[in-house]
Amino acid sequence: MGSVQLQDFVAGLVGGVASVVAGHPLDTVKTRLQAGQGYGNTLKCVITVYRNESLAGFFKGMSFPLASIGIYSSVVFGVFSNTQRFLSQLRHGDPAGSPSLTDMTLASIVAGVISVGIGTPVELVKIRLQMQTQPYNKANVKLNSTVPGSPVYRGPIHCLRTILQKEGIAGIYRGNVAMLLRDVPGYCAYFIPYAMFCDWITPDGSISPNPFSIWVAGGIAGAVSWAVCTPMDVVKSRLQADGVYLNQYKGILDCVLQSYQNEGLKVFCRGLMVNTLRGFPSSAAMFLGYELSLKAMKRCQTETSP
Repeated sequence: MGSVQLQDFVAGLVGGVASVVAGHPLDTVKTRLQAGQGYGNTLKCVITVYRNESLAGFFKGMSFPLASIGIYSSVVFGVFSNTQRFLSQLRHGDPAGSPSLTDMTLASIVAGVISVGIGTPVELVKIRLQMQTQPYNKANVKLNSTVPGSPVYRGPIHCLRTILQKEGIAGIYRGNVAMLLRDVPGYCAYFIPYAMFCDWITPDGSISPNPFSIWVAGGIAGAVSWAVCTPMDVVKSRLQADGVYLNQYKGILDCVLQSYQNEGLKVFCRGLMVNTLRGFPSSAAMFLGYELSLKAMKRCQTETSP
């Protein structure tokens, strides 16, 4: 096996930051639709958030993902790319060779499994902060501590500390099984369509895809991936939002059964439209940031090499 290439991890970090900035407002809408009450459809949710919380409401909980999603994306893209090279070396004797569908699938599964360890606490804190519809102050906490939407956390660090104190390590990893069931197929439906659409869009004779091809292929891959994993994302969001004001679900199966019994099969498609809409710009920014920064680092390395 060749040495691990750290450039993929750095490029993943750049792409992760770009994707958070591009996708967080619609991510807030998605979380409110999936785990909140009384928002109706996507448009009504957007209007309600804006009226009650102004533009700042769409960026609630963004500071923590901005720092942590960069690291998370760094690990996902670094693990995926290096696993893919390792498999190409193992199976074909050439780490730089064109990966097969099997190689991409296995690399996507590995990335999905490893991502859960980092991603679950990040998603938990983000969702808990997004579900707070009122500003934090001591008076509100004392008066409304059991009312859904009332303030409980001052910010991401306070949120993380509070969960650890009340729920322990298990609380930090609430929803990890649901996230695993979401991310493994989700990343397969992310990296594979990206590679396919990149090849299809890139003009014949080009050595590498141009920025427009990367943007389009990345956006389509994001939309496809979110369409695939939205049902399990609903379950994950509900499990992670649970426990702030009351404990409604005993586990993943109980959450699935309660959701189905109370709201029918359509509940598992809740947030599908906003997920696919958010998935395009967020994923487009992710892949564009990743590919362009990777090219820049390789170009600098070539120019500085003796």
